Amino acid sequence: MPSQDRYLLAGLCYLSLLHIHHNLFFFLSFYQGYVVLNRPWAFVQWLEKASIEEEYILMAEPDHIFLNPLPNLSYQDYPAAFPFFYIQPKENENIIRKYFPEENGPVSNIDPIGNSPVIIRKDLLEKIAPTWVNVSVRMKNDNETDITFGWVLEMYAYAVASALHGVQHILRKDFMSQPPWDLETKKKFILHYTYGCDYNMKGELTYGKIGEWRFDKRSHTSKPPPKNISLPPPGVPESVVTLVKMVNEATSNLPNWETT
Repeated sequence: MPSQDRYLLAGLCYLSLLHIHHNLFFFLSFYQGYVVLNRPWAFVQWLEKASIEEEYILMAEPDHIFLNPLPNLSYQDYPAAFPFFYIQPKENENIIRKYFPEENGPVSNIDPIGNSPVIIRKDLLEKIAPTWVNVSVRMKNDNETDITFGWVLEMYAYAVASALHGVQHILRKDFMSQPPWDLETKKKFILHYTYGCDYNMKGELTYGKIGEWRFDKRSHTSKPPPKNISLPPPGVPESVVTLVKMVNEATSNLPNWETT
């Protein structure tokens, strides 16, 4: 297999190879419930301690469903990443400059990304990861940054850390589809079920209000979703229909789904 096509899938919360990382919470008293602070720290330990033969690493999440075979979207020194509309370095320049001084270049050098999904060379991630930890900690310790960036603080930290090392990403909108806002999954590689999908029986989105029909992963935090979830009503986007069909396909093929 060519080296550029060899991947190692690393879940953000549960790293592959059954690597058990030392919890950052025990060493940092200021995490204040921000569990995502463990994400960059876990990667630092994993890269230091695990034996990784692969040249490229795919950073992905447990709520990613693969729609199509994923090629290596990166190119040499340019990792591939998905652009998030809510990561806005330019609009937050006053805050960003605390961590990315003017001598490092324009704020436009910072990509509108998080660390997932990302395909990146292992050697590049080894350089970025410790800086990613340090920037995340500094951001969390700064009240203005913490309030402004909130839950996506660590995503900004990855983007800033990458730029500090002169690494810019190839931005691929086709990397991922996020229903209900993205209406189709065609020609996309990953389906990310991060948002709740709420609709009335006319097929109209009722986002922010529990719908007559809904699929939201937050409804299943205490136990797995049931088998054979009902399909959404007519008129609901293809992306939502595909999401439910793929969840149903998985649960129907996993043994003892509802008892384990």
